[in-house]
Amino acid sequence: MTLRSTVHDLGAGFPAPEDPAVTAALGAFLRRRDPAPRLLGFGEPMHGEDVFLRLRNDMFQYLVEHEGYRSLALESSCLKGLLVDSFVRGGADHTLDHVMEHGFSHGFGESRANRDLVRWMAEYNRRRGPEDHLRFFGFDAPIEMTSADSPGQALIFVDTHLRSHLDEQDLPCAPDRISALIGGDDRWSNPAVAMDPTRSVGATPEAVELRLIADDLMTLLASQAPRLVATGTRDELWEAELHGRVATRLLGYHAGMAENSPRRIARLLGIRDTLMADNLSALVQREADRGPTFVFAHNGHLLKGETHWDLAGLHLRWWCAGAHLGVRFGDAYTVIGSAVGEAPGHGIGQPPPGTLEHGLFAVGESCLVPAATVARSIGDAEKRADPSGNSTYFPLDPAGLGELDAVLFVRRIDDADG
Repeated sequence: MTLRSTVHDLGAGFPAPEDPAVTAALGAFLRRRDPAPRLLGFGEPMHGEDVFLRLRNDMFQYLVEHEGYRSLALESSCLKGLLVDSFVRGGADHTLDHVMEHGFSHGFGESRANRDLVRWMAEYNRRRGPEDHLRFFGFDAPIEMTSADSPGQALIFVDTHLRSHLDEQDLPCAPDRISALIGGDDRWSNPAVAMDPTRSVGATPEAVELRLIADDLMTLLASQAPRLVATGTRDELWEAELHGRVATRLLGYHAGMAENSPRRIARLLGIRDTLMADNLSALVQREADRGPTFVFAHNGHLLKGETHWDLAGLHLRWWCAGAHLGVRFGDAYTVIGSAVGEAPGHGIGQPPPGTLEHGLFAVGESCLVPAATVARSIGDAEKRADPSGNSTYFPLDPAGLGELDAVLFVRRIDDADG
């Protein structure tokens, strides 16, 4: 049986990304999953292409209306995302412009598709009670390409929360100790550290003491959880735990930035992905009584295996968030990776013969196909290596199809689509 006939038999094809047949194919795929996912991931092959974001929007709307999903997590700062969540639930006294500017990291607030998503979620919630509200979450670390945030904001948040519920003698330090150890936030977020580890503050005595304080604060949050919920709310505890995770991982990240070793970059990438996985795990637990969660990010974060990246002569490898989630949730974590045939606007031509994308291109239309089916059909295909004008574009590796549950293939992206 050819891949083309399999796509036809499964009802997995669609003529264009905006066609309703996309969500029909998604529904058909989910009906074949047993057990049904608690966490459904959808990966994009590159950043900066709104076609994949609009696909995500359509898929999320379908999942909400037909599959009982009530939460969405995006590859954006988990702390900034709190503003977006408050806005879509009617609790933030801000304009949509303000939320898009301050509620996203990596410049993702500039995307029209992200703006449409936030507006739709807010409109949906406006017509429903709080128990049925859609929730928005960022799950990424507050880290950019060349810098990471200071841990000060997150540490002070946890410390303040605990001080409002516990006795002074229960806390690990005096009220102003954290601020004194942090100093200026700018020295933590200095982009020059990316190229010069000696300029990092991550290994200073102050940073070492802050790591001990962060550990003590997290221990208090865990050991005093019943009291904190009894005198506050579960949402307040969850938010304090989020800030505690961020503070702990940021301090580890800054310590890694102070290292001068060949493993430095891979270690930093691994820390970031581990925090992503921790945030998503906490989110699944939080949403367990309300429904599954839909997560959207770059393919490289959601695959269930090891991520590889050739950068400046280095071959980097680390366990991505999806690998951790696969261990933690098993089949309850399902991931759909995406691939593109040609996208002239990104300098991507038609796929070379012998590649995974060439086999999918021959189907004649876009499609959403089980990854195992693709693997059987393409045989010993090669990884695509033709040039691209988008530095964030990574083609799927045929050898890694076992790390996916399905592939969503977009045959062509015209310049006007992006």
